Amino acid sequence: MVIVIATIALLVSLGLPAVRVLIRSFESGSGATSMISAALSGARAIAAREQRYAGIRFQRDSAGHQYMIFIVHDFARTGLNSGFRAVEGVKPIKLPESSGVMDLTVRTNHGMNPANAADMLDEPIKMLYLDDANPANIGPDGKNTYLRDATTFSVVFSPSGKLVMHPVRVRNRDGIYRPDNTVANRVSLDDIFNSPQNIANAGIGMFIQDDYAELGLGAESSRNRFVVYDGIQFGKLDARGRFDYLNHLEPVYINPYTGTMISPN
Repeated sequence: MVIVIATIALLVSLGLPAVRVLIRSFESGSGATSMISAALSGARAIAAREQRYAGIRFQRDSAGHQYMIFIVHDFARTGLNSGFRAVEGVKPIKLPESSGVMDLTVRTNHGMNPANAADMLDEPIKMLYLDDANPANIGPDGKNTYLRDATTFSVVFSPSGKLVMHPVRVRNRDGIYRPDNTVANRVSLDDIFNSPQNIANAGIGMFIQDDYAELGLGAESSRNRFVVYDGIQFGKLDARGRFDYLNHLEPVYINPYTGTMISPN
């Protein structure tokens, strides 16, 4: 028995370093890239199966964790020509804590009128937008509007599986503009996309839908490239350091015909 226990202890001690390396690999940028590649393949399959535009939505939840959400175009249920909703029965995929994904663009219109969320104009992210200490960057929810904006974007495929640049505005499956479950005709029970009020007060939904231009969330064109960054390193930098760091990253492009990522590495 002593020999058996000693042997097991030896095998465990030898195996733990390999396990740690494996875990670190999934928490690294390469691990995030592998997850994104698999998700893109899944989105192309959904587009072909549903015979409609479908894709991946990158977005943070209220706790700041970034996810990939499978979305599909649905005018009938969203009431929008550019309207997408979450694919039913498919859970969002959380990216590794140490990694993040950005498209390096932000919306130019952060007004609070209903029409502002439909404005698709955007611009490259600027150094001054990356300063979390600047009150001008902080939205009504106390978070950096521009960082939320840059980390929220979509990649869309056509029914034939080709990458396309398509207007995107995500909304709940009930088609309610700015839902509020305390008001009878504005109730949405969508457990993926919903309003800040319903997420915070009713626990319904995970991600804020694109009806809130003042939070950096509104209509945008889908993307064909992005950067994968080290979230831990990014969080330690000031605005100048963040800007320089992001602009030295090589973008990851998506092959328009195969949906595969063209990585700089």
